[in-house]
Amino acid sequence: MGLLTGILLLPLAPVRGVAWLAERVNDAAEHELYDPSVLRARLAALNEALDNGEIGTEEFEREEERLLDLLEHRLFRTPPSAAGPATRPQEPTTGAHR
Repeated sequence: MGLLTGILLLPLAPVRGVAWLAERVNDAAEHELYDPSVLRARLAALNEALDNGEIGTEEFEREEERLLDLLEHRLFRTPPSAAGPATRPQEPTTGAHR
């Protein structure tokens, strides 16, 4: 970056700083949302809440499905979509019937 370019772009430094900070916050949020160990811990806490009677079966099943979908997407490295429940990738067929 040349001296003239640096001087001309100096007023944009705060904007670049905010953009950098927003990117770091987004990275941390994605890590918290998709980290398998965090998801497993949340599943364990959910099971404990059900066992203690803190939540009902319907709420448990709904949250468990959501967490398992997130975990499955993370394990298969596909971004979760709002289109619906997760589906596993199809296994390639070799032509032989099982």
